[in-house]
Amino acid sequence: MKFQQASVFFLSTSVSAWTAPTMTIGKSDVATGRRDAIVKGLSIAAGVAAVPTVTNAYAVPDLLYDYAALEPYIDAPTMKIHHDLHHGTYVANINKATEGKPAVPILDLMENALEAGPVRNSGGGHYNHAFFWDEMAPPAKAKASKISPQLQTLIDSSFGSVDEMKAKFEAAAAPGAVFGSGWVWVCLNGDKLEIVGTPNQDNPLMKGVKDTIMFPILGIDVWEHAYYLKYQNRRPEYVKEWWNVVDWNKVSDNCAYVVKNHKGVSVRD
Repeated sequence: MKFQQASVFFLSTSVSAWTAPTMTIGKSDVATGRRDAIVKGLSIAAGVAAVPTVTNAYAVPDLLYDYAALEPYIDAPTMKIHHDLHHGTYVANINKATEGKPAVPILDLMENALEAGPVRNSGGGHYNHAFFWDEMAPPAKAKASKISPQLQTLIDSSFGSVDEMKAKFEAAAAPGAVFGSGWVWVCLNGDKLEIVGTPNQDNPLMKGVKDTIMFPILGIDVWEHAYYLKYQNRRPEYVKEWWNVVDWNKVSDNCAYVVKNHKGVSVRD
């Protein structure tokens, strides 16, 4: 696995060393294909579908862009460490926790994660990071992306304007609001959008994290490993610069999905 191959030599390596393109068809597709094949192909002698179990059911999805593609707002070494090592650790641990159990999409484990021991941190960490990678894009692509009319209407009715939403989001992501490690989300809650913070690897899809389950359409990782190499203790600066790599086309798609289905967005797991 690629997250096992990364090593500490990154600190003395130039940014250009991290610019090799990543494959968009990789381990995640293999893992998903393997799981689907087992689900569809196995049956017991009586002809009733068996419940499949899988070892290493989950994988770190390949980035849809180079490690350096989010520069200058998120640096390549941070992306390399964050994606390969930190996300990789969550995947290794959720695979260990679910070994021998029925294979399901990681989204399906979120609702009852608080009651499921290591699924809360390891499974939440896998889902949250997979969600995070895909809502970002290189600055030029992010700048060209558009907020859909549906999302714009929800933003206006919930916050007043995009600028007001961003200001409230940045305030919610400040160190005093999310103390230590955690995430900040824009979620659908009923017919309105709401900004919420969650500690550690919790997310609003988990029953019991908030008063009600909410459905994220946008989220930012405010753990220090997401920004410390570039921003050190300047988390507010990281959050403000992060808007430059948000792919509003993807966020709009997330919004359309949760409004229509009232369920969480699936990720490449």
